[in-house]
Amino acid sequence: MRNIVLEKINLLPIEKQEVEIIERKCSGHPDTICDAICEAVSRELSLEYKKRFGRVLHHNIDKALLVAGESKPKFGGGKVTKKIKIIISGRATSQAGNKKINVKKIAEKVAKSYLSQFHALKEEDYEIIAEIKEGAGNLKEVFRGEIPLANDTSFGVGYAPFSKTEKIVLGVGKMLNSKEFIKKYPAVGEDIKVMALRVGRKLKLTISIAFIDKYIKNIDEYYKIKEKVKEEIIKKTGIEDVTINALDKKRDEAKSVEDIYLTVTGLSAEMGDDGQVGRGNRVNGLITLCRPMSLEAAAGKNPTRHVGKIYNVLANIIASEIVKKTSVKEVYVKILSRIGNPLDKPLLCSIQTPYDINFTERKKITSIAERWFDKIKEVTSLIINGKVGTY
Repeated sequence: MRNIVLEKINLLPIEKQEVEIIERKCSGHPDTICDAICEAVSRELSLEYKKRFGRVLHHNIDKALLVAGESKPKFGGGKVTKKIKIIISGRATSQAGNKKINVKKIAEKVAKSYLSQFHALKEEDYEIIAEIKEGAGNLKEVFRGEIPLANDTSFGVGYAPFSKTEKIVLGVGKMLNSKEFIKKYPAVGEDIKVMALRVGRKLKLTISIAFIDKYIKNIDEYYKIKEKVKEEIIKKTGIEDVTINALDKKRDEAKSVEDIYLTVTGLSAEMGDDGQVGRGNRVNGLITLCRPMSLEAAAGKNPTRHVGKIYNVLANIIASEIVKKTSVKEVYVKILSRIGNPLDKPLLCSIQTPYDINFTERKKITSIAERWFDKIKEVTSLIINGKVGTY
């Protein structure tokens, strides 16, 4: 039997709490770019390792820094004057026996592939620097056996279900980033941040959108497009209190591009906003101030051994299944590892709910957790194949 502790806690369910604050950094945010590139590199390396060597070898590509460039936006189209610099760092096995793998080439290719989705970003607007070295010998050791061993002492956190406000934030972020929306409003860049504040039943959305200069002729057109985007958000959510680009001057006061949020590429990274792995969304795609969170940067970590990734993903999976298959309406799952211990035997799996749990439900909940630890390798497969999120 595993060390699974199930308890009722003295906590108001999230929907009954007076205040809720939620944030989502969308695909073009500098922090999200770093997370996404590192995760994509890890996935591609894992697939290549399996193809070439029959198993995923040691790697952790969980360090990246985006150094912002400089630009001169102007109506009708400006230019990037200093390139965005993306530095990818970490550790990865580049040779097993006589077989070698070009880790740097894979990292650069994957990074370019991710950046190619931004419809106003050109390849000459950025540079990619891959500084990936061999891993430490003692950490490579945990990869030799068939039983996955934790390569860190860390923890993962998950909860379910999403609150109404969390669903709204996710929905708005995905809508604004969607190909359909950008096709309709090409002036909308992919660098978007959605912040929600709920006090009681009143909800406010504060949204940052990097608009693209070449699709906007003048100040008046900028404000017209911004208003149309606002109307789309209100239509989707039913929320009237929506503010877009709060630093913009009032319409009758704005005179130039300096008075509004206008970019060349649709990314704030072009002119001063740096990025880093782990500063963005948690594995569920949100930053939730009123919920327990792990500060672990899951993106880019090895999907076969690193608990900073696996346990965060697993905690959310277990929580979601508990809510789906039992009468429990809200649940929090926390999983703690110890370095060197088998991944399927955590030091602790804590399952908490603000609701009463009868004997039958306790058995169901424990059974769900036990079953997922029994098939812990399936979590790795879900991650490698992109079936679950990590940022």
